Amino acid sequence: ADGISFCDCGAVQKITVIFRTYDTCEVRPGPNLNMIVGANGTGKSSIVCAICLGLAGKPSFIGRADKVGLFVKQGCLKGVVEVELAKTPDNIIITREIQVVNNTSTWFINRKPTTLKTVEEQIAALNIQVDNLCQFLPQDRVGEFAKLSKIELLEATEKSVGPPEMYQFHCELKNFREKERELEVNKDKTNSLEKMRQRLERYKQDVERYHERKRHLDLIEMLERKRPWVEYENVRQQHEEVKQSRDQAKEELKNLKEMQFPVKKKIQETEEYFKNLDIKIRDKVGASEIKDVSQKCKQKQDALEMKDKQIEEIHQALRMKKDEEMDRQVKIHNTQKMIEEWKNELSTMAVSADLQPQTDAVNNELKKLQEERANIDSDISDLTAEKMNQKREEKRITERLGQLNNIMNMKEENLKGKFRDTHSALMWLRNNKDKFKKKVCEPMMLEINMKDNRHAKYVENHISSNDMRAFVFESQEDMEKFLVEMRDHQKLRVNAVCAPAESRAESLPSRPIEELHRYGFFSYLRELFDAPHPVMSYLCSQYHVHDVPVGTEKTRNMIERVIQETKLRQIYTAEEKYIVKVSAYTNLTFTTNTSLREAQFLTSSVDTDERRQLENEQQDINNTLKSLDMHLTTLFETQKHLEHRDNELRQQKKELLERGNRRRQLESKIGVKYDSLRQLEEDAISLEDEYQQANVKIKEINTQKARLVTELMHHIKNCISLNILKADLVLQSTTVAAEKNRLESECNEGSVQLRAAEQRFCELDERKRLLTENCKELLKKAQQVCKLSPDQRLPKEFQTAFQALPTTLEEIDAFLNEEKTRASCFTGLNASVVEEYNKQIEEIQQLTEYLEEKKKELDNYKQNISQVKERWLNPLKKLIEQINGKFSNFFSSMQCVGEVDLHVENEEEYDKYGIRIRVKFHRSTELHELTPYHQSGGEKSVSTMLYLMALQELNRCPFRVVDEINQGMDPMNERRVFELVVKTACKESTSQYFFITPKLLQNLTYNDKMTVLFVYNGPFMLEANKWNLKSFCRRRRRLGRMDEQ
Repeated sequence: ADGISFCDCGAVQKITVIFRTYDTCEVRPGPNLNMIVGANGTGKSSIVCAICLGLAGKPSFIGRADKVGLFVKQGCLKGVVEVELAKTPDNIIITREIQVVNNTSTWFINRKPTTLKTVEEQIAALNIQVDNLCQFLPQDRVGEFAKLSKIELLEATEKSVGPPEMYQFHCELKNFREKERELEVNKDKTNSLEKMRQRLERYKQDVERYHERKRHLDLIEMLERKRPWVEYENVRQQHEEVKQSRDQAKEELKNLKEMQFPVKKKIQETEEYFKNLDIKIRDKVGASEIKDVSQKCKQKQDALEMKDKQIEEIHQALRMKKDEEMDRQVKIHNTQKMIEEWKNELSTMAVSADLQPQTDAVNNELKKLQEERANIDSDISDLTAEKMNQKREEKRITERLGQLNNIMNMKEENLKGKFRDTHSALMWLRNNKDKFKKKVCEPMMLEINMKDNRHAKYVENHISSNDMRAFVFESQEDMEKFLVEMRDHQKLRVNAVCAPAESRAESLPSRPIEELHRYGFFSYLRELFDAPHPVMSYLCSQYHVHDVPVGTEKTRNMIERVIQETKLRQIYTAEEKYIVKVSAYTNLTFTTNTSLREAQFLTSSVDTDERRQLENEQQDINNTLKSLDMHLTTLFETQKHLEHRDNELRQQKKELLERGNRRRQLESKIGVKYDSLRQLEEDAISLEDEYQQANVKIKEINTQKARLVTELMHHIKNCISLNILKADLVLQSTTVAAEKNRLESECNEGSVQLRAAEQRFCELDERKRLLTENCKELLKKAQQVCKLSPDQRLPKEFQTAFQALPTTLEEIDAFLNEEKTRASCFTGLNASVVEEYNKQIEEIQQLTEYLEEKKKELDNYKQNISQVKERWLNPLKKLIEQINGKFSNFFSSMQCVGEVDLHVENEEEYDKYGIRIRVKFHRSTELHELTPYHQSGGEKSVSTMLYLMALQELNRCPFRVVDEINQGMDPMNERRVFELVVKTACKESTSQYFFITPKLLQNLTYNDKMTVLFVYNGPFMLEANKWNLKSFCRRRRRLGRMDEQ
């Protein structure tokens, strides 16, 4: 490395340590790719720790310890780290001495004491960022890169490969945006200003209302002064009008008295003539005579109406006789018809034969049917009893299965409480099993059933929690389809594993358990539980449950002997778990033991043998019940058929009995009907005789009616002549009465007018007196209101003011009420309203000036943001395009897809900008964002490595460190990534690169610019000061020449 030139300022040229695993060590890396290779535990990561701590890094950046003193080699009180960095014109050497006692550090630059702040300034000037995962990725923080948020990744990338001002601009934008938010808070003050203005408007209105109220009060005072004068003037005018009206009423009363005398005299004369006419009417035409004649006419009319009723009764009786005869004829016809029908039936009916043999045959068949029905009823009763027994047994089995299912439900509730996402996935799987080609097992914690619950703690301590809640698939394709649905579409965090293609469920242990009985072992783990075939196969393959023995307290007491003699790698005793490891370098045995934690998932188990037996018994009972139901159905159909035949025979027997009685019944009925027919014929009615008798009666009645009519006409003529004479006298009397009434009416009208005139005169005289008194009082009141003396006239200023006001009391009262109402609306107003109004005007003016000043500041910040954003965002987009191009090319070379883009939620929220990495490793899947959960460990390692390689060519930091990132990769990806690292890091334009790995694949591609540093350690190593590479080479050449000779 001495002859190699370092072009980049800040590249690591030499590292010297007395530190961790090293008593003393000196490392001279190359300027390009440095491969640091060594077995686990040899001290590779110690070199990484030395670079970090030697360049002012904190222990937390490494992720291994929280105190710097813990990095000093055990047994030493001090550790030293010295890092030489390339710089023009002279290199810079930074030394850090670490004290164990108080965890302090002493700093030197070029062997001269200095402070931590000075060292940090030197490091920052060389753009070295050991806290940036994009530049410095130690072994214990490899997993954290995938956990970086998009925002953190952007900041780390800006610091690592962006121009120096890019991250500064980003910070300025965030600060400007924060200031902008603070200034935007002034919106509350703007709202307050608006509210103050609105309040001022209300105050303004109150001030105007205050003045308006004062005007109304002044007007009310003036109206109240004018009102008594208007009232006085109105009463005075009324007094003059009443005085004139009283004089007119006095003259009218005198004239009416003179006109009343002639009318009264004429009325007396008319009354005497009317009395004479009334006497004549009573003497010549008596009222009793006319009444007697009218009474006789009425009697004759009533007698005629009685005769008409008698004639109508004769006609009614004749119609009833006719209807009675018609009914008799109908009954005779119906009786004759019925007799004829029965005779026909009797003639057609054969003579009754001997029916006893037929009746006996029917009785015998009925007896046989009853015996058959009794047998079938007995069979049905037996089968029904058997069915009830079977149902009772089925109920017992169902209840027991329900108890077993309740245990399963308890296990599911436990799963739901601890792993809700897994339970949601389980519910989905049960509804969608048809989507998978092969069998899918539910989470292992549900599928595993302990034979003895006391042994659950061994299984739970042996199988990881992630696998306990994992679904087990027989097909890799099914598993990928399931994970895409759960993780990508439903966003559920679930685990899934695939059982080996070749079953391992029946794998044999390395030795029979009987050989281990003498050590206290009583079983292998596999024999402690039952599980479906795929689950057992996976557990045998992954956890070797078929070859892990379980012991007792006896095993624990002789554990050292057990470990030495059995060479077992995992051992369970009554309460502990032992893991035995053998070092690959020293062949020493290391044993760790842990206490067994209590079981959580498998304490409730279902006896699968019992459950299977119960299900088989349930199936047998169901088959038996089906057979019994079929047999019962057949018996019920036979029973129904026999009942139908029984009913037919009973009906046949009934008909035979009825046939013997029918002829006697018919002969008896015909005799009765003949008797009824003779009686009807004897009761015949002669309608012609009835007609003649009716006519004789009607003729006699008509003769009587003629005599009554003649007498009625004579009485009517006498009544008419008496009424004519009376009408003439009554007409004369009516004329005289009308004249008398007219005269009396005129006299009454005159009397009424006379009384009204007298009353009106009195009223007017009294009113004149009252108005005179009222005028005097009103004048006095008006003078008092205006504060005038009795002999003082109304001042001119009052007369002028009164002219602008209404002139009538109604108008004044209406106006006064209106003004009082308006004044009453202005409540709660006083002079303080005006003072508050002026105060508010002053406050609004001050706040307006403040907000205008802040608005100018906000406009300036927005302008600064616009300028800085343009200088930051455009270069950032170009930088991310470059990173995306290289990142995509790297992924394409590996037959995968990867993208890097700028993630923006809101363009104005600069603290939310971030870099999003999306990758796709399988053709059947889509691009997915790189997260701590979605990709596998190897996929995350590949993505992290390729992103760092994409940054490598942009080369702003002097060196990068990546520690053991290839541990999770499969061989194919590891080879591809290694080739990309070599190709990229060995270019002329790239910065120094440290790649630490415990192993390398065979036949890798190397480059002349690579520097490979091998790290060895162990009990047989030479001391560092005795190591001489040149002498080793000379010895190797000498031995080679000796071999040739």
